[in-house]
Amino acid sequence: MIEAYFSSGLAADSVLVVLALEALWLRLRFNWSFARIAKALGAAVFIVLAVRAALVGAQWYWVALALAASFPLHMLDLWDRVRRDSD
Repeated sequence: MIEAYFSSGLAADSVLVVLALEALWLRLRFNWSFARIAKALGAAVFIVLAVRAALVGAQWYWVALALAASFPLHMLDLWDRVRRDSD
């Protein structure tokens, strides 16, 4: 049962649902803009998508593409946090 949960990608899907709930919470509770939420959670979404691709046995380039997509979002988030801390 646990093996099927992971090999089917449902474990990664569950994490994506939690990230979506976090995005909704940030929007409703703190009125964060979509851009700020995307910068804060975007890298995590792409990393989880890479994990999902690996779990379901996707071709290596899908894993690499998702990981590569996470890097610019991580850098944007880092830059935004440094900028906010220096204000």
